[in-house]
Parts: sequence; structure tokens; C-alpha cells
Amino acid sequence: MTKKTFRTCLKPAVSGLLAAALLMGCSASNESAESKETEKTEEKAPEMNSEPMEKPDGGKPEGTPPEKPDGQGGPGGGPGGAPGGGSSDITYKGAAEITSKTEEKDQTYASSSADESALIISGTEEVTITNPTVTKSGDSDGGDSCSFYGVNAAVLVKDGASAVITGGTITTGAEGANGVFSYGGNGAQNGASGDGTTVTVRDTHITTTGNGSGGIMTTGGGVTLAENLTVETSGRSSAAIRTDRGGGTVTVNGGSYTTGGLGSPVIYSTADVTVSDAVLVSNLSEGVCIEGKNSITLNQCDLTASNTDRNGNASFLDTIMIYQSMSGDADSGTSSFTMNGGSLTSKSGHVFHVTNTNAVISLSDVRIVNEDSGNILLSVCADGWSGAANKAEFNASKQTLAGTILVGEDSELTLNLKDGSSFTGAISGNITDASGNTVSSEVGTVSVSLDESSTWTLTEDTWITSFSGSASSIITNGHTLYVNGTALSGTR
Repeated sequence: MTKKTFRTCLKPAVSGLLAAALLMGCSASNESAESKETEKTEEKAPEMNSEPMEKPDGGKPEGTPPEKPDGQGGPGGGPGGAPGGGSSDITYKGAAEITSKTEEKDQTYASSSADESALIISGTEEVTITNPTVTKSGDSDGGDSCSFYGVNAAVLVKDGASAVITGGTITTGAEGANGVFSYGGNGAQNGASGDGTTVTVRDTHITTTGNGSGGIMTTGGGVTLAENLTVETSGRSSAAIRTDRGGGTVTVNGGSYTTGGLGSPVIYSTADVTVSDAVLVSNLSEGVCIEGKNSITLNQCDLTASNTDRNGNASFLDTIMIYQSMSGDADSGTSSFTMNGGSLTSKSGHVFHVTNTNAVISLSDVRIVNEDSGNILLSVCADGWSGAANKAEFNASKQTLAGTILVGEDSELTLNLKDGSSFTGAISGNITDASGNTVSSEVGTVSVSLDESSTWTLTEDTWITSFSGSASSIITNGHTLYVNGTALSGTR
């Protein structure tokens, strides 16, 4: 098993023989190393003016990919790659262990030893814990064993167990000490089914302060059901709702989830995560990160992110980060972010950022507040990783959108507006990262579709590749929309 030092959420680009990987301000449980988500209206083609106009001249990106952090490698079994074997290779220790049907109330569980959990629940019979007091100290340098398999967690549930935890407090103050850990037993098999391990935790206050210490953690196909939790983390790479290799299913209803550390989004997803009616706050990092073929769905949530302090190798500041690191922690495929209702407040950087993956972003009736002076709604572009395309589909229903959309010259965007949606802004390929390096100078492939109830108000001249809908849905505001090099006529 390889051991890793704690690092920021995203994985770095891997060069030469190792091929591809990543690292950025995404923040958080990235954590493979450190601990380690269209409908088009079919109408007549719009009329065009006769004289085509070319897009602004562009050149190759001049920015350089992020460096990999010291001691980190890439996929393929080397440092930073997938560890051999699964939990059978791990030595578990618990100050208290429960292996059969049990009901306990008002008990105290504590551990101050390195690589020892305060409570381990295993076996296949249901365990009920009510109003516990759980404390965990004792640092771990286990790296993957903490992030993938649950070593050093305050409460670890594994081996097909079904545990219900209600009320009480769970507190950790150590490196690599996740609060509640659901390990589904499938080792490093991304997307594989787990062994049935299910954790239900409700009305519990979870606090972690060490690096690599998430609030609720799910890996290996585990299942986590959370209700009305108060989760607070302050360490580096310590997402409040955290997943890692092997993924699983996480369903959260109600509660509040707050992070304060660098590289610590509120949610880090290498799984399928659904959160409803919750308050989500990131005080230093992205709001959420999705890696690879995984998803996050937010229903009637209030999400606020202040990604004001970039990780050491971060290229952009952003609130919703969707990417693929090629580290082996997440399968490649379509990433998905869906938000229905609620509010999304982005205090700095781009509201959405997509790189090195195919991503589908779907918004319906979300109140978006962009407090950054750059007013970038979405960027789809290269960001130092390789192995997949930079490709996004953005679907808006009953949605108000505003700001600039950036699409790099090697990137693709499909923008679909329907059900009374509106977009006020422009689309551009002029992109610089947070350090001022040029990433792109020319817009990539952009397709836009509007139904009859939706509008687009231009704030600058804009070049796109194709348009579907009525030209009268475009409010030029004194500017021009060029479709495949020709000015669109019939606009208003």
C-alpha cells in the first residue's frame, strides 16, 4: 500500500509515462492522494446577413499545466495510483467494536491512539446507537488507508453492517480522522456494488479539525443516509460530505454543513450524492467538486462558497468544479451537477468550471448571486489535465442566468434555454487563469438553443458555432451575434 502526504483536493497533471492527472483549488477530499457531476427547439434555421465576419484571431494557450505536488505520482500503481488489494490488506483497530445486533444509548466511545477508531461496527446485523459521545485523537499517516478504507475514523461501519446513529456528538482532532465512515467493501473498484454497508446518521453534531478529516465519508460502494446533521470541518482537504475511491450512494436531508479549510469543498463527489433542504457553506474553498463519472444533485439548498485562497497549484478560483484527474479514483464518463430551486452564492471566481471531462449541468429556478467582479458564469477550458475533452452541456429551465461564459479554443459547450429562461451575457474564448496566464484566445465550439419562451440579451459581440430557435429571441442590445461567422438577422 502506498502512503501519501496530505494535499489539496484535486490531483495533478501527470506527464511522460504516467499520462494524466490533476490538482487545483477544488479542494478537498481529492484526496486520493491525501487521504486523498437537451432539449432543442426545432424551428426554422435563422436568416443570416450576407457578409461573414471571422472570430477574433487566436493562438495557442500559453499557460502551463499545474505542477504535481512533491511526492505525488499518477495512475498505474505508482505513487499516487491505486493501491493493491482492498480492505483485506488493512489492519483495523477499534477502541470499541460491535459485531452483532446491538442497541446502545448514552455511551461514550473514545480513542487517542494512531490508526485506531473510537468505534467500529461490522457484521450483517443492525446496530442502533443513540445519543453517543464519540471522541477521536491520534494522528494517522496512513494516507489511502484512511481515505479508502476508513482507518482512524471516529466511527467506521463496514463488512455489510447496518448502523443507525441518532443524536449525540462525534468529534475528531487528528490527521486522517473522518467523522463517520461508510466503507462498502469493494476496494478500489470504481462503480462496483458494495457489500450492503449502510449508515444512517441523524440529528448528530460532527466536528473535525485535522487535515484529511471529512465529516461524513463514503467509499467502496457504501451507503450513507444523513438527516438534520450539523457538520463542521476546519482542516485541509476535509469536505463536510466526502467520498473517495469506489464511491457509493449518499443521501442528505436537512441540516447544515460548513468547511473552513483550504482544499475543502462542502461536497466532494466520486459517488452519487443527493442533498435536499440543507445549508452548505465553504469559507475558503470551492462549494462542490465532482470528479469523473459521478454526480451531485441539490434540491432546495442554499450553497455559499468563498474560494478566495487558491491551493498551491490551483489555476482558477471557482464555486462548482467539475473535472477528471485520471488518478483512478473515479471512472471517466459524464459528470453531472443538478440544482433545483434554492440559492447559489459565489463570492469569488467562476461560478462553474469544467475541465477534462464531459459534464451536464442542469439548473431549474435557482437564485444565482455572483459577487465576483469578473462576473464569469461558466468556464469550459483546459486546466492542466489531459486524457478527456473539455465538454459541457448547460441546461436551464425557468432560470435566470447572467455573466460571461468562457469556452476555450479546444473545448465545447451546448447551451439550452427553455421554460421561460433568460441569459444576459456574452460567450468568449479569451481566457486567463488566476495567475494571469493565457489559457485560450479564441472561442471553441458553441451550440445554443432557445425555446420560444426564452431570451438571450447580448452584452458583447459574440461568436458561436450553431443556433437553434427564433432569431427574435435574441436581444442584441447594440451588439451582434455571429453564427458560424455570419451575423444573425431577425434579432431584436
